Amino acid sequence: MAIIVDNDTRLVVQGLTGSEGRFHGLRNKAYGTNVVAGVTPGKGGQDVDGIPVFDTVAEAVDEAGANTSLIFVPARFAADAVYEAVDAGIATVICITEHVPAHEMLRAYTYFRPKGVTMIGPNCPGVLSPGKANAGIIPAEIFTEGSVGLVSRSGTLTYQIGHELTQLGLGNSTIVGIGGDPVVGSSFIDVLEKFEADPQTELIVMVGEIGGDEEEKAAQYIGEHVSKPVLSYIAGFSAPPGKTMGHAGAIISGSSGTAQAKKEAL
Repeated sequence: MAIIVDNDTRLVVQGLTGSEGRFHGLRNKAYGTNVVAGVTPGKGGQDVDGIPVFDTVAEAVDEAGANTSLIFVPARFAADAVYEAVDAGIATVICITEHVPAHEMLRAYTYFRPKGVTMIGPNCPGVLSPGKANAGIIPAEIFTEGSVGLVSRSGTLTYQIGHELTQLGLGNSTIVGIGGDPVVGSSFIDVLEKFEADPQTELIVMVGEIGGDEEEKAAQYIGEHVSKPVLSYIAGFSAPPGKTMGHAGAIISGSSGTAQAKKEAL
């Protein structure tokens, strides 16, 4: 199986006609992902390498059967793009856009969560289920299919650790980059729950970093609800006191959020 994206994924790329949306949307298509539509207001009726472009996500759902959205729109429009996807009936939203204001994301979060929508991001590399579908900017060619589920706050570490697993002959069921912003659509716990229920996933790797308390929350959840082995890597043990990582969510407050505190919790 896999989680979040798979052979049943029918992807619509919001912002497909932009440079980033086009580049990565076509890479996803070339990988084998079923990219059924793009959306750019005012450009309906056009196409990008054979992928039809619609003015609205609702049209992409009604006419192309889209069920998953990949967002490549400027930060000032990203929250509205999330609302549009959710209102159109999209069940899975993956937002690559960075610099989305935290207060806008917080409002969006309280809107889509009660509706049961799965959202990944913003400021994330997306989701890859090797051999099935790639939705985002993950370099799929360095991963292979297998039984290790990987979830990470860091995009670069997602690639590094996933590739090392491939080099060791250990492929991945799904790779999920949840994003490094203070407010993201899915937490470690949300993804751990999905991996626990996924028959293909036999072991889970969780990649965290200094700042926040998501890893500590995940540690408690793992102890109470996860039966599969979990290995974790925490970046930032050598960071000087007061040093922040590059992500907006990597902020240490007092003794909370340090690498040592996360290690002890795990």
